Amino acid sequence: MTRVIRLPDPLSPNLSHLKASETIAISAEAKRRKAAGEDVLDLGAGEPDFDTPGPVAQAGILAIQHGHTRYPPNAGLAELRQAVAKNLARLSPGRTIDPDMVVISSGSKQSLFNACFSLFGPKDKVLIPSPAWVSYPQIVHLSRAEPVMIPGEADWGLKVSAKDLERHTDKLVRGLILCSPSNPTGAVYTLSELKAIAAWAKKHEVWIVADEIYRRIFYGEGAAPSFLDLPAEETERLVVITGASKAYAMTGWRIGAAIAPPHVTKAMANLQSHTTTGANHPAQWAAVTAYNDPEVEQAVQRMVQAFARRRDRVCSRFRDDAPGVEFVEPHGAFYFYFRVDGIAGLSSQDFCQRLITEVGVALVPGSAFGDDRWVRLSYACSDKELDAALDRIIQFIKANGG
Repeated sequence: MTRVIRLPDPLSPNLSHLKASETIAISAEAKRRKAAGEDVLDLGAGEPDFDTPGPVAQAGILAIQHGHTRYPPNAGLAELRQAVAKNLARLSPGRTIDPDMVVISSGSKQSLFNACFSLFGPKDKVLIPSPAWVSYPQIVHLSRAEPVMIPGEADWGLKVSAKDLERHTDKLVRGLILCSPSNPTGAVYTLSELKAIAAWAKKHEVWIVADEIYRRIFYGEGAAPSFLDLPAEETERLVVITGASKAYAMTGWRIGAAIAPPHVTKAMANLQSHTTTGANHPAQWAAVTAYNDPEVEQAVQRMVQAFARRRDRVCSRFRDDAPGVEFVEPHGAFYFYFRVDGIAGLSSQDFCQRLITEVGVALVPGSAFGDDRWVRLSYACSDKELDAALDRIIQFIKANGG
């Protein structure tokens, strides 16, 4: 008898470009090796190692105890939208943020998806400075638009200029996704650089989707420069993505926010009403406290100071012990991006695979972000873990001629 083998039904063409997140895959691999008893230090994770501030956690508990466990408003609690608006207005004096310009979502990744799906579609092009967070091109593909990666200049912190964008602009370019402070490099765009990019976008009627989730983790004065620091008339087509995850150590609470002109926020809220509806109800009340409580603000400042000390430690070790290795000096976020193709001719994937296998340190290959010559290290870990991991990394680099 002939055996009939049934093949799986083909998946939707909507997923034809979709790839699994490599950053999540690295984290899963590190956890698997740890569970198997291996001595692995995970410097791949993109989340703060600090606990959620006490008042925020308590606010979440109280929300549950007070019965705030039913469906929340689709666009977010009025109290949270107002808190986000006030917080952003405080960070960017002179810019008025109306709560109607704010939509709360289940994490900033959903905020990004809502923005791209609402603004872009077939035949549109969306420019993305490279290296870039792994999900940007995937989200653009899901919106059926075309991501166009724009390589950054190594001598300029792998950032792009308005002139770089101009060279890649044609009549199909409808959007730009820009992250500052940057994941994966930690580079930060200055206000003058943002102003030039805003002028380019206004000239070509391009929407800017500004991912500013790391804005508070900045090693200068106050918060990192923002498109919101510019006059409103210079940024008419602007969506700012923010959230509670990074600055308030609330990654698992899943609270993101998008700030946009009211007709865009209305479209995003309508879209969200047919996908997830409102974000986690108790977590929204916790986020209200995160944005409003002065005690929480002090915790944020202490966390940023700790990240700054770790940043200095990583840069110092590489300068002193691996002087031939090129890196981007981070001015924000909690990532250190260094070049590995000069180390025994290794690609980023080979470097990371050998590093975790031979010395037990998990990093993320730059291929995940669009450039196989670089590697991302996250210093969102304890000082003890960081020092031990740096010892192993430097030893590996020296052993391989770096």
